[in-house]
Amino acid sequence: MAKLKIRRNPTRRYEAVYIFDSALEDTVIVEKLEKLQSLLNLAEPAEIEHWGRRQLAYKIGRHENGYYVISHFTTVPTTLPEFERALKLDETVVRYLVTLHEHELGAPKLSDEELASRRRASDDDDDDEE
Repeated sequence: MAKLKIRRNPTRRYEAVYIFDSALEDTVIVEKLEKLQSLLNLAEPAEIEHWGRRQLAYKIGRHENGYYVISHFTTVPTTLPEFERALKLDETVVRYLVTLHEHELGAPKLSDEELASRRRASDDDDDDEE
């Protein structure tokens, strides 16, 4: 019989990528990010990386360039609908994508010891084939 895993901490780690209108000034972008992050009710501040102004891979509406920002944050999933609604309504957000942080899905990350152990086991298996 499988054991039911109960999550004691309902928060999850997310990554958000924003593309803002490149015509905005940097201070306006920072203010918008602060406003958006406040909707998430974060216990700890988000990790934010400003990638700056870049050419888009393809034209989006009238935009050929955008200001890229990557954000990592931890929040409860129930805050996301209102957060995404605010993003959709903000005309200065050209595109956005919110996903679970890459280590949330799939198998847990292996420690260095576990990786070394698997390499040794794999090497031993290769020796048996010869």
